[in-house]
Amino acid sequence: MTLLTLNLDTVHLSDEQFYQLCQNNREFQFERTAKGELIIMPPVGGESGNREADLIIDLGIWNRQTDLGFTFSSSTVFKLPNGADRSPDVAWIQKERWQALTPEQRRKFPPIAPDFVIELRSATDDLEMLRDKMREYIDAGVQLGWLINPQQQQVEIYHQGQDVEVRNLPTELSGENLLPGFSLSLSPYL
Repeated sequence: MTLLTLNLDTVHLSDEQFYQLCQNNREFQFERTAKGELIIMPPVGGESGNREADLIIDLGIWNRQTDLGFTFSSSTVFKLPNGADRSPDVAWIQKERWQALTPEQRRKFPPIAPDFVIELRSATDDLEMLRDKMREYIDAGVQLGWLINPQQQQVEIYHQGQDVEVRNLPTELSGENLLPGFSLSLSPYL
């Protein structure tokens, strides 16, 4: 199954209607672009799912040790400031920012851009679409993003206000100042 994008520019789903669409069709994973396009994403295969889970575990263990924030899976939809509803493969939000949301905001699709995101390219993912998504995250306020591309054995690192840094066959990535002490060994992913 390939990614399906529907142009709904004349439909204009409200935030509540989009939320209900997702709730009523839990067997599908939806995103919505800032232009109002509805993206229906296929499930990932076993290899990609395992890699995603390992990324969440690595970040989650670091987060439990530091207690600096909250870690989220690809099932979480974030309402970005530009109106898009996006689901990174892995996301992290600083504790103070998450706790500033109301319980209702945290329960539904949180109206917040994560501080850190990871996208792991699967064999069927279109690289340019993932790059557009990463730029959208950065434009929305994400401070640090990693696009892990096993097919080309590269990682693209995205920062606020900087050009994208491409690393070929890196062995390790650092969470820098945002995620102090977090480092990710890339050998299982590349």
